[in-house]
Amino acid sequence: MNSLPEAAASHNTSISGCAIPDPALFADAGASLRAALERLGQPSAGNGKPCLYVGAGTCGLGAGAGRVLDAIRDLASVRSGDVNVVEVGCIGLCTAEPLLEVAMPGTPRRAWDCVGNAAEAVAIVNAALSGQPHSRPPAWQYRDAHAQPWPHIPLFDEHPFFAPQTRWVLANCGIIDPGSIDAYLAGGGYHALAHAVREMPPAEVCEQIERSGLRGRGGGGFPTGRKWRIALQQSAADKYMICNADEGDPGAFMDRAVIEGDPHRLIEGLVLASYAIGAGKAIVYIRAEYPLAIQRLHEAIDQAAEYGLVGDNILNSGVNVEVIIKKGAGAFVCGEETALIHSIEGKRGMPRPRPPFPAESGVFGAPSIINNVETLANVPAIVANGWEWFAAAGSKDSKGTKVFALSGKVRRTGLVEIVMGTPLRAIVEQMGGGTPEDRTFKAVQIGGPSGGCIPAQHLDIPIDYESLKTVGAIMGSGGLVVMDDRNCMVDVAKFFMDFIRRESCGKCIPCREGTRRMLEILKALTTSRKTERNVQALERFKGILTLDSLAEVIRDTSLCGLGQTAPNPVLSTLRWFRDEYEAHIFERRCPAGACTALLTFSINPDQCKGCTLCARKCPADAIVGSSRKTHYVVEDKCIGCGTCVTVCRFKAVTAQ
Repeated sequence: MNSLPEAAASHNTSISGCAIPDPALFADAGASLRAALERLGQPSAGNGKPCLYVGAGTCGLGAGAGRVLDAIRDLASVRSGDVNVVEVGCIGLCTAEPLLEVAMPGTPRRAWDCVGNAAEAVAIVNAALSGQPHSRPPAWQYRDAHAQPWPHIPLFDEHPFFAPQTRWVLANCGIIDPGSIDAYLAGGGYHALAHAVREMPPAEVCEQIERSGLRGRGGGGFPTGRKWRIALQQSAADKYMICNADEGDPGAFMDRAVIEGDPHRLIEGLVLASYAIGAGKAIVYIRAEYPLAIQRLHEAIDQAAEYGLVGDNILNSGVNVEVIIKKGAGAFVCGEETALIHSIEGKRGMPRPRPPFPAESGVFGAPSIINNVETLANVPAIVANGWEWFAAAGSKDSKGTKVFALSGKVRRTGLVEIVMGTPLRAIVEQMGGGTPEDRTFKAVQIGGPSGGCIPAQHLDIPIDYESLKTVGAIMGSGGLVVMDDRNCMVDVAKFFMDFIRRESCGKCIPCREGTRRMLEILKALTTSRKTERNVQALERFKGILTLDSLAEVIRDTSLCGLGQTAPNPVLSTLRWFRDEYEAHIFERRCPAGACTALLTFSINPDQCKGCTLCARKCPADAIVGSSRKTHYVVEDKCIGCGTCVTVCRFKAVTAQ
């Protein structure tokens, strides 16, 4: 596993191979930054106290980390400040939250997973502070160059979820205190910025990024350095560097986790990018539904400003970059560049035709570059380590690493960061642990609502921009939703098409009307014959016959990327799961049993006890039978709600 951080009681954590900053680079820094560097240079950064770390990202808080944090803080207050309590972000393994980690002076840091009970958290800490083992052993420990590992405790970088990963963007997440700029500096933070503004002209920074092969991680995959160079060549009084943190894909939470766990990495990358294109203003466009991420950003910007790392005359170099946060209303279409620009300008978020491209005419008519969080988070390490370091990882046309949000029918969910070209199977089976309950793997939805489904026969496909296109999928921002044999692919396509229809801005007819019509056709496929009236059955077949051609029209004539990729969920599922579509069309049957309207419910007379519960709960009065006698389902009255299956305590009701 490459570039994994060493974590001990102090914050001396390596960031993607960067060393602790060279004080010479900060020779003309302000008094606050010089004092901070002096503190970091002193031994025992943790003051010799035990440190308790609680995973307090959004996923951790949702799992109960708030209760754990309160209990640990109460314990620390009783001990009169002898213990440091640190909130950290998500380390990536969301199924292990809440995480509680203990670092005793002179020993490696240990982690306990799934500590949702405050009493258990206190017991773990008390045992650790007294030097006694707790009844539940730690899930892992971190490597520490200055201490012997604990016996019989697995190492973090040998855990099946983390071992195959190469954590560059996520190197600090869940490790350091995201609210402390000193913690970021201790691992080499802002080293790249200091080096660039002192020793590298903007054109050289653009060249480093271009030669590294870094491509936009937000979906399109356009070469980042090439985009920057276009903006640098524009002669304009004002330029804007924009970070798109408006993560809108269902099942995607990479940007949120990076900001919550390592906000200074984003700030450094954003300021470096601004310097590279000659922009004096940088804007972070982030959805208002991310309150913790917004809080972390505000704290990071204020701290960086105090240390002279953002704002006027950065590190006495004459470089000025103002960082502004703009909250978005959560519209999916604002992930499109021109719609995002309209939103920043206070207008309705709607795309406009291009050219001119934003690099020539963007926010308020000024040259503007838009990159997403992960793209910018890669920049500091590239500048610090050189383009060759980044280009050495990955495949021919896809360099570096990519962060994915792994969710769905998989044992271990969370964030994974892998080298480009890694087989999809490694993520699903090795990192994710495969499908639970020994179910059969069916497909992975990749690329968000506008992405595609990759079936089981292509599970060994390497993950890079070009390979994914061969199976009708796209990289997208990085959502990976795993599905098993209980998922109906027609229903999946219907879900994503409904999302796209609702999120369409409505400006162009192909997207506005075409997605609505495609959704109507998919709904007809999952509707029971009993509900059809007049010529609806004929209209259903007519719609099915036009599905392919309708998809092509939408893709070829829509104004923006949202509409152009809108048919992808339907086209990819039609390509790989046509048999499921045919079962819905010709047999009025859902092979996965997910479309309840197509299910036929029956009661097994050998298992029915005549308790009458199903009859009493049926909203359509479709179940008949007397007490202690076998019950029956009247098919003509059954509405397929599935209530009878849910309430039956004897598993006598079946649906097929």
